[in-house]
Amino acid sequence: RQGRPYPRGQIAALGDREHQAGEESPMTSKQNSRISGFHRLSIAERQNELAERWELSAEEIADLRNEAPLALSRAAQLTENTVGIYALPMGVALNFRIDGQDRMIPMVTEEPSVIAAASNAARLALDGGGFRAESDPSSMIAQIQLVDVPDPEKAKAAIEAASGTLMDRIDTLAPGMARRGGGARSIEVRILPAPMEHTFVVVHLHIDVGDAMGANAINTIAEELAPEIAAISGGRAHLRILSNLPDRRVSRAEVLYTFAALEMPDRAGAEVARGIELASLFAEADPYRAATHNKGIMNGIDAVAIATGNDWRALEASAHAYAARTGAYTALSTWRVTEEGLRGQIEIPIAVGVVGATVDGNPRARLALKLLSCEKATDLASVMAAVGLAQNFGALRALATEGIQKGHMARHARAVASGAGVPDDRVEEIAELLIKKGEIKIEAARRLLAEAEKA
Repeated sequence: RQGRPYPRGQIAALGDREHQAGEESPMTSKQNSRISGFHRLSIAERQNELAERWELSAEEIADLRNEAPLALSRAAQLTENTVGIYALPMGVALNFRIDGQDRMIPMVTEEPSVIAAASNAARLALDGGGFRAESDPSSMIAQIQLVDVPDPEKAKAAIEAASGTLMDRIDTLAPGMARRGGGARSIEVRILPAPMEHTFVVVHLHIDVGDAMGANAINTIAEELAPEIAAISGGRAHLRILSNLPDRRVSRAEVLYTFAALEMPDRAGAEVARGIELASLFAEADPYRAATHNKGIMNGIDAVAIATGNDWRALEASAHAYAARTGAYTALSTWRVTEEGLRGQIEIPIAVGVVGATVDGNPRARLALKLLSCEKATDLASVMAAVGLAQNFGALRALATEGIQKGHMARHARAVASGAGVPDDRVEEIAELLIKKGEIKIEAARRLLAEAEKA
């Protein structure tokens, strides 16, 4: 992708519908993503803010306040050999406006600075109207590998000729999906040369799974339809499973940071913008940098995926495969200086669902979706693309200016102090001492606490 223009796709229309800063959000006045001083509130006060603004039910409020996130009996239904519950912090990123709508972004992550960076990036984006985002329909790929095919070209032609009948069969196998507007979309046949002088015929079933992530439905269809397709090919069906590279289920987001919003006490906005552009060009040209660039994007996307009960491992696989789709691994986002400011764009496959066992079986996931106000899978995917772009901006802005460690280490020091057993009311004090002494370690935190208690 080096040197080529950013692939616009369907996002081209987004530039024609800029949202002006200060534009009214269609959400209620209570559901405003800007909550001044939120980070200074106690946890109970933050919970009260969410309960009031998002009109949470008594059951939802109780669940938010419950320190046991999931009953063991329910956890045992989600995975095997269950012995306990492993908890991670759930926070909310503020200030997000996406397509003119304010969003509260629930994020589950143990990494310091992720939520703060996303919130700050979203706040700075408000001056340019916030984020614009959209997603393709929820099309997944079922792959059927055919082996021992005597005539691959003849088999390809025969399968393509039968595609109409096969698509009808797909809809018969998943009638509920078809009834809800999803179902079979197309069939693609590839002849794939492989190592050791093998040639495979690979059939892709493109299926719209609606508001689900779709893995189970896709795998079932692939297994059911494989014998029929193998018979047409004259070969034998081998692997039958979804692909985690859903390149027809792509989400795109775009944002404009004005020069005024990028101003820093010691740097002009144009200088900051140019620094971020240079960082972007580095990631576009170098896979070693691109890997870290894209990891920053996934810090945000994965955190929302975990909060909403979605498969972050599948998202990681699809993102990195998509980043390498041209044969060279490159950045998933690009940043360019324009006359108006700094414009960022991202294009990334995001296969997520708002229904399904892992979502419906976890009350925290349902609560997260309510806070997000996402009722459609495509809506959730669009939000996640915007969050990934914001997270990317936050990292690049820090790297291109003061360095990544200044803000990160302040939050890391608090985590170290807490991990050392420092009482909650003294964590800030010990964290400041750790930073001052330049020794942010568990042993140092325990020593400083002991010294402070003796004083």
